[in-house]
Amino acid sequence: MLKSLFAAATLLCSLTAFAAVEVNQATEAELDSIKGIGPATSTRILQARKQGVFKDWADLLRRVKGLSAAKLSKAGLTVNGTPFEPAEADRK
Repeated sequence: MLKSLFAAATLLCSLTAFAAVEVNQATEAELDSIKGIGPATSTRILQARKQGVFKDWADLLRRVKGLSAAKLSKAGLTVNGTPFEPAEADRK
């Protein structure tokens, strides 16, 4: 029984640890929680967001230079609830 409780707690923690962070709604602390985003980058994202919400990944990458969409998406960042999907031409 104790092993079952431990397994359930571990599963719950792992699921909540990888909750998606929506770039258009995230606080500075939530952005900082994404691997690859530190205080300087989260500040740049928040400054760019003051101009308006990010429409899609292309908009985010255009307005905030130096981001790796694939890595940030893999770490849990989304734009309008959507993870980054490389274009078909980029996959080849």
